[in-house]
Parts: sequence; structure tokens; C-alpha cells
Amino acid sequence: MNEILEQALLYDFYGELLTDHQKEIYGQFVLEDLSLSEIAQSEGISRQGVHDLIRRCQKILEGYESKLHLVEKFLSVKKMVQEINDVLDSYESRDVEPEVMAERIRRISDTIIEEL
Repeated sequence: MNEILEQALLYDFYGELLTDHQKEIYGQFVLEDLSLSEIAQSEGISRQGVHDLIRRCQKILEGYESKLHLVEKFLSVKKMVQEINDVLDSYESRDVEPEVMAERIRRISDTIIEEL
């Protein structure tokens, strides 16, 4: 997965667990795509301080993910929902029989429920 996308997802899922200062700096870096120098200048801290804080936030967020796996589950469910859409597209184009489509959707939905 793209590193920037991964950082944004981690922030979306676990960002509220950071302090307000950490959220502000990390959000500027990941979501607003500001450089370390731009953040340092606007926050009145050193570039190295921004770098260290961002690395610390990344480790904190990755630690939450390693314990809770919310991003992993989200991406898995998203993939399975896409599979359901693909099955429905096949049905609409008459490439799949209704019984086959229903069974495939049931199997995918069962997997989603197990993961949640």
C-alpha cells in the first residue's frame, strides 16, 4: 500500500488518540502535505523537532494498528464489498446465474461478518 495512504488511514482511525499538539503537527504533514520546514516555521519549533514528533506519532499509530488491526479489517471489508459489486455487475450483464450470484454474495458477506 502507498505509504502516504497508509499514514492517512492510520491517522483517520487512530488520530484522536494522539495529543492535540501531535494531531496538529501530524495532520499538517500527512493531510495537508506540508514540508517539515513549513511546519517548523508555522509552529515555531525546529525542523528536527517536527521530524522527531512525526516519527514518534507514526510509531504510536502503527502500535495501535498492530494491536487493533482496524485499518487491516477496513481494507479487507472494502475489498470484499468491491467483490460483491463485481458479482452484481456480472449478473447485470447476464454472465452469472442468479443462484451462483446469490451463493457468491452469501460467501462474501459471511466472510465480512466473521472479520467484524
